[in-house]
Amino acid sequence: MIIIPVSHENMEARRWPVITIALIAINVIIFILTYKTLENDVRKISEIKRTILYMAANYPDLNVQPESRLIVEGFKQSNPDGWKRLVDTNPYVWKVLQDTRYLLNATSNDNKTEKDKQEYYAALQSEMDSLNEQFVKLSNESISERYAFVPARPNPVSYLTSNFLHGGWLHLIGNMWFLWLAGFILEDTWGRWLYLIFYLVAGAAAIQFHFLTNTGSIVPTLGASGAVAALMGAFLIRFPKIKIEMAFIVWWFIRIRVLKFKIAAYWLLPLWLLIEISSGKLYGNTSGTAHWAHVGGFLFGMIAATAIIRSGLERSINKVIEVKLGIDASETGKANELIEQGQLDEAMGILRRYVAANPNSLDGWDMIRRIYVNRQNASGFQEATLKTCVLRLKARDFEAAFQDYTEFINSGGEKMPPNVWLSLCKGAESMQKFELALTEYQKLAQKYPEDRQAFIARLNSARIYLKELNSPQDALDIYQAASEASIHYIDFESTIKSGIEEAKSAISGQAQMSQ
Repeated sequence: MIIIPVSHENMEARRWPVITIALIAINVIIFILTYKTLENDVRKISEIKRTILYMAANYPDLNVQPESRLIVEGFKQSNPDGWKRLVDTNPYVWKVLQDTRYLLNATSNDNKTEKDKQEYYAALQSEMDSLNEQFVKLSNESISERYAFVPARPNPVSYLTSNFLHGGWLHLIGNMWFLWLAGFILEDTWGRWLYLIFYLVAGAAAIQFHFLTNTGSIVPTLGASGAVAALMGAFLIRFPKIKIEMAFIVWWFIRIRVLKFKIAAYWLLPLWLLIEISSGKLYGNTSGTAHWAHVGGFLFGMIAATAIIRSGLERSINKVIEVKLGIDASETGKANELIEQGQLDEAMGILRRYVAANPNSLDGWDMIRRIYVNRQNASGFQEATLKTCVLRLKARDFEAAFQDYTEFINSGGEKMPPNVWLSLCKGAESMQKFELALTEYQKLAQKYPEDRQAFIARLNSARIYLKELNSPQDALDIYQAASEASIHYIDFESTIKSGIEEAKSAISGQAQMSQ
């Protein structure tokens, strides 16, 4: 069972989010180039660090070199309970587990001569010195030790480089998906260069917060999650009321069920922050996740976004962007004033020019709809409503799109274009409103009986009957009618065939259960 964000209502941008795309591409490329080497480095160095810690804990008389001492002191400081467990570990058992060359049962130590003991400890010291040399050598060559962030040995360059390293595919994909959802709209809002600076500084700020809360830790920290958390914090400040669509995925035996719901950013994102704070307090630095880096990044994002907005920097940058794109936002404001003054012709002239230059402007088309309402022009209203409906569908705001559809029908519209109608039906499915989707699929099929979209609508209706409404007989009737239709689409043959077989199997299962 997992819950993941799928999209949000503001999935449109004025121009290509080249910085966000570039950041994702750089992260993916670096991951592909470094993953295997990084994995081997971490494994080897972790083994050496673990052995140094065990030896230092169980043989305190050994001389520990400065590089190894950093490991020991850092572990003592960041994980005192773990250090106590190391001290209490039986040396003989540990030696067997570590498969080292030097074994000495603590209970038989009294039976050995002083010379034997000296030779033994000399061998241990040699082993410790050898481990230190191996650690130094691997550290100088290791990606994780040089470019990931290690709080016990903070390296200035790692404040940047650690944000572009990832420990696995799931780690990478998760971070990049959140980067895309929150990043591209902030890039569009703040401009490319301010957005890039924010992202890089945010990553360093998250790392610094992690350092302050995990001073002395010898565990390398890597990943873009701190910077991405900052984007989430900025998103909360800049777009608090935007609804985020979530997918609730449940595995039940061999069947996967996906439930979708929407929740406003001002509910979801603070909840996520509270979970991270609780996890940081509960697990501390024993967790494999840098919870405090997430918290620090999120708080930095909120503070920075507030400063950018209040300073007027965002407004100034947007004016520059609008000039570059040939957008004059004052046009819509002027048109709105004219509408309020009743000067509809003048307002319409401005808006027609505006939407010609900005065809994806929902505000512009909404104002045109208002003018047609005031003029009682049903056909014009229907034309403009089709535009707003399409734009809302692109933004995946299905509830608002259905509101436009209702207004379109109430104004006398008989049928929408089949491609728009089909998208509406799919939107109803996304909202888990299967009865509504079924009704609209059937209307579409009736209004456009010879159209390809109508054929798809029939097959989708059959799927809903079979998968969602537990009516396999209705599904079978539709699939069989589709297989016998005079207009046939070869690319749907396998879908129809498998649908018929599945429907018959479901009918047979129902019959057996009723007996």
